[in-house]
Amino acid sequence: MSLIINKKNLKILRNKIDKVDNKLLSLIRTRTQLVNKVIKVKKFKKQIIDKKRINKILNNIRKLSIKKGIDPTITKRIWINMIKAYINYESKNFKKK
Repeated sequence: MSLIINKKNLKILRNKIDKVDNKLLSLIRTRTQLVNKVIKVKKFKKQIIDKKRINKILNNIRKLSIKKGIDPTITKRIWINMIKAYINYESKNFKKK
């Protein structure tokens, strides 16, 4: 009986995770639209990577994660990967010199 309850609970929890994932996708779409605007504002390809800004973002995410009770190791890994993905995206879509 408990196996059936656990499977049902697991399915419910996974459905909730799927809903959160859908919200994340909407936020990623919005972030991408903003990055597209940033690409248009930047004049030179060397502006794509701003190490000072990246460090500031990562420090801020760490502080916010701790404040919100989230393991900062998880959020740091997510943000580093997201930043790398957007650097690649900007590099591919940057049309100027």
